Amino acid sequence: MRPSLDDIFAENDEYGLLEVKSRNSRLDPSHDRGVAGLREVAAFTEKHRRLPDPDALDHDEMRLGAIWHKIREAPTDQMRAADSLGLLNAIMPVSAPIRSWRDEPSDMDVPESLDDIFDDDDLTVDLSLTELKHTTPSADRHMPDHRAEFVHCPDFERFQERFETVQRGLESGERSAKPVKKWSVIEPIEGDFFIRNGLLAMIAEKSEMTARGGSRDHRLRVIFSNGTESDPLMSSFRKSLNDDKTARIVQKIGTGPLDPEWESDQLELSGTIYVARSRSDDPAIKEQRMILHKIGVTSQDVHRRIADARNDPTFLLAPVEILATYHLQNLSRQKVESLLHRFFDVARPAELFITDRFGKKVSPREWFYVLPEHVAQAAELIQQGQLHLYRYDVASQKIVRKA
Repeated sequence: MRPSLDDIFAENDEYGLLEVKSRNSRLDPSHDRGVAGLREVAAFTEKHRRLPDPDALDHDEMRLGAIWHKIREAPTDQMRAADSLGLLNAIMPVSAPIRSWRDEPSDMDVPESLDDIFDDDDLTVDLSLTELKHTTPSADRHMPDHRAEFVHCPDFERFQERFETVQRGLESGERSAKPVKKWSVIEPIEGDFFIRNGLLAMIAEKSEMTARGGSRDHRLRVIFSNGTESDPLMSSFRKSLNDDKTARIVQKIGTGPLDPEWESDQLELSGTIYVARSRSDDPAIKEQRMILHKIGVTSQDVHRRIADARNDPTFLLAPVEILATYHLQNLSRQKVESLLHRFFDVARPAELFITDRFGKKVSPREWFYVLPEHVAQAAELIQQGQLHLYRYDVASQKIVRKA
């Protein structure tokens, strides 16, 4: 039989579970929430010698300020009895008026420029925070050392017959010109023909691969049918074709890469071998400047090729000086460059790299621990067709005949 409520309440309450406490805190002054708040305010006042501010930035002081505001409006007898400092009878002055962040600022408080903010005596700013680092100055960005401008082509007679042949092919229908699709990715190679701004344009040179703006790119030599030339980046040339609504890609002769006529547009032009020395201020490069040299081959004027060296990772993002040049006669520029780089591969510094302005590491592959006379000797062996009989010995720093 289950016990009734009377039976339960009549039993001995060993653990005091049935004791009910009054929720009226005003019966006991020690349980009055207002009294507890007043005591917190009194402790704050004794410590800081001022009353808490309800608009203070500090969260605890703001909370005590709000409590004090409520207590002062309607104090109870218990609060007055617990007011040992007499705060309810006399208001203590605040040490300094603090303006609330909720208040609307005055016209005098609103700065007119960044200079007004930084000239404020109350503002302490670490000067290092106001200095821009690892960025290219705006003057350098807007005034580059080199622009891909149209200039007279000094050796246009070498290409004139090719332009006339392509023009006759277009007129006879042997060749066709295909419109450039919007945003199409064009990868031009040496010997390719395009129509841009009404002129035939031929890719005469595609220089070493480099990294510009965080992406891979090439410097081109583009010759036009009116006897001018330009040297834009491949990405810039691609953009100019996309922007020109009349731009066309001149199709090759033949049915495809397996057709012998397909390669008839490829260039087999002579050029100039050059040896360059870096003028970089980077300590790691500067200390080995006298033995570290760049070996390059170009079909254009060498000084025009190096004009933009300070912005080109291929040239270690620094100006260079040309130490020697060697003219090629009836030899493919690309093949000669590949032969030289393979021949001196044992002298290529594996640890050489630079960091571009995007923080990306770039490792140029055209720099070697060789002297200009070594390159001159190798160029002479190429002309004689005997380079394959020799090798470069790193230990003795000499070109020696193979055993």
